[in-house]
Amino acid sequence: MGREHFQILPLILLALLVSVEASPTSIEKEMAALVKFKENLNDTYSQLSSWIGEDFCKWKGVGCNNETGHVVKLDLRSIKGLGGQISPSLLDLKYLNYLDLSWNDFQGIPIPSFLGSLEQLIYLDLSSASFAGMVPPHLGNLSNLRHLDLSSSYDSWAADLYWLSDLSSLEYLNMDNVNISLATTHWLQAINMLPFLTELSLSGCRLTNLPQSLLPSSNLTSLSVLDLSDNNFNSSVPQWLFNISTLVDLELGSCSVKGLYPHLASGNFCGFRKLGLAGPIPASVGELSNLNYLDLRHNNWEGYLWQNHLQGLVKLDTFMISSSLSSRKALVLNISYDWVPPFKLTLIAISHCDVGPKFPAWLESQTQLQWIFLTDLAISDTIPHWIWKLSSKILELDLSNNQLRGELPISLPFSSYFLVDLSSNRLDGPLSLWPNVSYLILANNLFSGSIPASIGDVMQTLRVLDLSGNHLTGSIPSSLGKVKPLRYLSLSNNQLTGKIHDEWGSFQDLDTIDVSHDHFYGEIPTSIFSLPWLFDLNVASNNLSGELSLSLKNRTNLELLDLGVNRFTGNIPSWIGESLTSLSVLCLRGNLFKGNIPQTLCHLSGLHILDLAENDLSGSIPACLGNLSGLSSLASYHQQPFSLYEFPVIGMEVVTKGRELRYTLTLPLINIIDFSSNNLTGEIPEAITSLSTLGALNLSHNQLKGWIPHKVGGLHLLETLDLSSNHLSGQIPVTMTSMTSLNHLNLSWNNFSGPIPSANQFLTFNDPSIYEGNPQLCGSPLSTKCTTPDVGDDGDRSYANGETNIDSHGDMPTFD
Repeated sequence: MGREHFQILPLILLALLVSVEASPTSIEKEMAALVKFKENLNDTYSQLSSWIGEDFCKWKGVGCNNETGHVVKLDLRSIKGLGGQISPSLLDLKYLNYLDLSWNDFQGIPIPSFLGSLEQLIYLDLSSASFAGMVPPHLGNLSNLRHLDLSSSYDSWAADLYWLSDLSSLEYLNMDNVNISLATTHWLQAINMLPFLTELSLSGCRLTNLPQSLLPSSNLTSLSVLDLSDNNFNSSVPQWLFNISTLVDLELGSCSVKGLYPHLASGNFCGFRKLGLAGPIPASVGELSNLNYLDLRHNNWEGYLWQNHLQGLVKLDTFMISSSLSSRKALVLNISYDWVPPFKLTLIAISHCDVGPKFPAWLESQTQLQWIFLTDLAISDTIPHWIWKLSSKILELDLSNNQLRGELPISLPFSSYFLVDLSSNRLDGPLSLWPNVSYLILANNLFSGSIPASIGDVMQTLRVLDLSGNHLTGSIPSSLGKVKPLRYLSLSNNQLTGKIHDEWGSFQDLDTIDVSHDHFYGEIPTSIFSLPWLFDLNVASNNLSGELSLSLKNRTNLELLDLGVNRFTGNIPSWIGESLTSLSVLCLRGNLFKGNIPQTLCHLSGLHILDLAENDLSGSIPACLGNLSGLSSLASYHQQPFSLYEFPVIGMEVVTKGRELRYTLTLPLINIIDFSSNNLTGEIPEAITSLSTLGALNLSHNQLKGWIPHKVGGLHLLETLDLSSNHLSGQIPVTMTSMTSLNHLNLSWNNFSGPIPSANQFLTFNDPSIYEGNPQLCGSPLSTKCTTPDVGDDGDRSYANGETNIDSHGDMPTFD
């Protein structure tokens, strides 16, 4: 019997082996799931271009367990925008515990209910990804979830929140701007079932009921941050909020709550940020004797902060205050010059208040400070010596946006990876070299002389170097190439000269270069185009020359390319539109480019600034520009965080409304097409009128003919329209009165005829020069009066001073 058993055993093992080989392994299933997931997405900006080959653990955004090789993490957070559909193939990622699809653009599709079957999920972030519709209660099946972010700027809503009570391990919940008004009677009961919840944000959720009691008791024993701002409570503040002993940050701004001040001295409560408080700072703040953390930022404070407000806070470790009112003088810190506080701070952050003109001397006693943020305080003093004595302890020093003067110490014993921002002051003298500094922001001061030749030898930990807006001379030191960690470099708006050195190959992390508005000459060195992570390149307003190097074609990650106001020559390469598909800003204005506008530029669907003005371009305007979807959707931007650990935002000069303005944080919101001062011919393509979020259109000083497209009235966000100095004709379309954002208009020196529209914003255009050079135009503000038109049933008009013929162009008549 035993012998027969051993004879059968090999057959069984063989059958099992064949079965295993015939079925795909779980790893193969996971790879197939990722491929299927990608196939269902719209990857406009090629963000998943690395998703090729067999080793999917090296694909962008994919994280694997080092031992098993299973996919455990999918991090596709993006400010560019994946779209399409979410494939159910994700369910084959059995070990997935982290999923982040935030800051994408799923264009109003609902959150898939099958996500509730990803049972291993610990972290789920679907915020700001343009999901819409009902939040599926199936998410309540994710019993292991600790982090859930569904915050939205789209039309999301929840029928109820009972499913939240099943997420018993949840520590972080953000549902900002999700409409939960249908749950207004029970939302708190559901939240109260989450004993480990530490942060809860329900801002802008259309809640109307703020319960006055928790029944039968409170389970919110871990809650430290609660944001209920921008709701419609219009009720009294309940006592239970201040009975949560762990609560340190409460935000109730724009909630119309009443009776807040009597509670301020209760418990361990210490966060007053965004409470919507206004007027004087209450004296009861000074009674919070157990506080070690006090945050008074982002309220509409006015009046005075006296030292009596702080005298009783003997345990205070962190102090932050600012006023949200437009005037800095609304809140004055009236603290005695020689006051010695009873506490020892490690962090102080004061901004947008009136502290100056002297530096607050009472801070000299704060010898334990590690983080100092004193910004926009009207201080016009020198930086006191005691600040520099703290340099061995300080981790971050931000004294920006004051009127500080004087020179900087030559050397300081800063701790490793020190961050310093002294921008927008009146500091002068030569630059100082400080070892161990990783962020050095000295922009917009009066520093002079050359950049020290040894900067790359001394400051080898630099990650951010911003010396823009000074009076620096000389060339870029070659030693800068030794600073291998460098990621952000801005030397713009100085008087630097010479050729840009060709030693950029050593930078493996450099993603931003701004050397605009200097005096550099020669060609752009090809080594710049070898930088693997280059996103932003701004070399505008120099004396650079030559044709665009073919090596630029390889920088497929490039998002901003500003070559404006130089002496570049040749045709605009067609490969810009074929290869640089991530571009959102393309500025080639003020050069010597010739030839046609390449049709391939229409492939740059993410463009929101296209500036080709002041060249020698000819031919017609491509009709396919109507495909630029970046000019048909509203963008958003991130506010800079409190810490300097995030990189500065690159800025650029944009010409609009006849002025050159510099934009930084709001640059993503600027939507512009400028083809002015070329030799373009043909008609204005009607397809341009489909660019619904276009903010400025300048086609002036060309040789365009024909009519203004009738559908131009659909450009409701257009603020600037300049069609001057062309050969355009016909009537000014009445539809333009629908362009209610329009505030800058120039139609001069064309062949327009008939009446000037006299409704809406046209009533504000009182300068006759914007219509001059059109002798057949009539109506205000011109002196030529129009005779009363005869309006037929179909809306057509005939004028006594000439017959008006309406053809297929509707409002585009010709006058015989």
